[in-house]
Amino acid sequence: MSEGDRRKGGNLTVNRRATHDYFVLEKIEAGIELVGTEVKVVRNGEAGLNGAYASVKDGQLYLNLVRIPPYAFGNRFNHEALRTRRLLVHKREVLRLQALAEQKGLSLIPLRLYLTPKGLVKVEVGVCRGKAQEDKRETLRRRDAELEARRAVASHYRG
Repeated sequence: MSEGDRRKGGNLTVNRRATHDYFVLEKIEAGIELVGTEVKVVRNGEAGLNGAYASVKDGQLYLNLVRIPPYAFGNRFNHEALRTRRLLVHKREVLRLQALAEQKGLSLIPLRLYLTPKGLVKVEVGVCRGKAQEDKRETLRRRDAELEARRAVASHYRG
């Protein structure tokens, strides 16, 4: 994605591991509370969501273990790379997500960071249930079968 595409809106980073390891049952859009140097790093596409999760604490939704490296041109006010960041959602959403997260086997996992057309950084949080190893294999088999079918159709029309 080019710099111009990032400025207009679009994915800044995607948690590919989440769809491999979890079934996504529901998706929620949330704002994310960032400091100035974090916004610059995120807009450059340098943030990472691997291993990140969301949790509810004291009636607030927080994002944990999101890697946003320090800004290269930052000064002494630069941010910590792995600090806990607050997510901005309505109170009723927090209560609903807390009830879901407390159910056995469900987790709140960030799926992607993206820019809105207005230039705001948002995070898509999924309510997820973990996949067993055989489920992961089935997903890979299905994806391979779809790829082979697309290749067969493409070669049929080319030839």
